[in-house]
Amino acid sequence: MKYRIVFTKRAAKDISGLEPEVKQRIKDALIKYSEDPLSYARKMFDPFLGSYRFRIGDYRVIFDLEGDEIVILRVGHRREIYRR
Repeated sequence: MKYRIVFTKRAAKDISGLEPEVKQRIKDALIKYSEDPLSYARKMFDPFLGSYRFRIGDYRVIFDLEGDEIVILRVGHRREIYRR
């Protein structure tokens, strides 16, 4: 089953600030991961941020699964993404 990818306003703002090469790499990875997201995802220890995360190079995509949707909550560099 292919999941639909949905971005929150915050995630869209996070992505808009990234370099074009990074945006493309994240886009390609999300398309690949939408086929079976749980096989690529790690469960988050802090549910305040989100339920799962993808690792795409030095960047992290924090998301929740809601039915047949992957709801992207945040996107950012690994050194900054976990800060509140």
